[in-house]
Amino acid sequence: MKTHFPDNSEIRFSAPCRIDFGGTIDIPLLHYTLHHLEPTTFNIAINMRTSVTLRPHTPGRVKISSRGFSDADLPAENLPFNHPLGLMFAIATYFRVSGVHIHIESSSPPRSALGGSSTAAVALIAALSKSIDKTISKANMAILAYQIESNVARVPCGIQDQLAAAYGGVNAWIFEALSAAKPFMQEQVIPPDLYRKLEKHILIAYCGAPHESKDINGKWIQQFLNGSTRKNWENIISQTKNFITAIKNQDWSTAVTAMQEEVATRCQMTPDVFDDMGNKLCQAAIENQCAARFTGAGGGGCIWAIGEDNHIANLKTVWSNMVSDHPDAALLIPSIADCGVINEGEMT
Repeated sequence: MKTHFPDNSEIRFSAPCRIDFGGTIDIPLLHYTLHHLEPTTFNIAINMRTSVTLRPHTPGRVKISSRGFSDADLPAENLPFNHPLGLMFAIATYFRVSGVHIHIESSSPPRSALGGSSTAAVALIAALSKSIDKTISKANMAILAYQIESNVARVPCGIQDQLAAAYGGVNAWIFEALSAAKPFMQEQVIPPDLYRKLEKHILIAYCGAPHESKDINGKWIQQFLNGSTRKNWENIISQTKNFITAIKNQDWSTAVTAMQEEVATRCQMTPDVFDDMGNKLCQAAIENQCAARFTGAGGGGCIWAIGEDNHIANLKTVWSNMVSDHPDAALLIPSIADCGVINEGEMT
């Protein structure tokens, strides 16, 4: 039986997007078979937040509005999961809530490879759980969002985007096979009082073209399945750990080296992981004694860089000039989110 969303109510939750290092390792196929290496990913939650607002709607129906999609207003009993908004419909179906208008607002560029869909999923789970007075832990929000997304997408998915959305901050995520409690361990890499300092060592740019992660991730998965790239992934795990240690120690030259090595390994497997603008931004980073890598699975979207603060300051000028020549490209503010999913307001 469906639960009707309360009349005259409004609930709003938001969650942050992320930049990352060592991704794809969070896909179970990889981290289970490489568990002896303690597979680890790294991400930084950034204050480009996705907000989900719930409002009353026609009884028995669910409406979703989101930038870049046509509004969808459908019967709650038969919501389609193969719809462009199928992930959100699947989450609404899980909570068996009807008579609700779900409005999604994202401050990140569309399909920017910052984990936007996973972030929206976590925010929606938080909002819908609040609407039915159900308490769900951050860990379980991330796991639920991941499980629903991976099954709706019908392709291998990882969980690091949902973890950044749920927890916020600067974290390493360590994946343990057959964990009794949860499939990951959180390791805070630096405390919140160092976030403002870290922001001076990073730079983020949107390349102006949306990414298509399934294209790149699909290639990586197929290569891994046929056994041709196992050593590459072992090296990626090693460089991810080197990078995490360097961030902890504020050793920026080692962080640059680790990122350059990880990116070189990825490019060896998939030369098209950078688009034209991404290649130019990455090369500019190297020329300015920094390192740059794609976010998510690449193939468009965003690029982020790391380096000494003076080198990053110089690179910012270079990147700013480069993106100004592209009508849709832009520099983004690297503000670190010190909190994950939060309740932004509830009115009755």
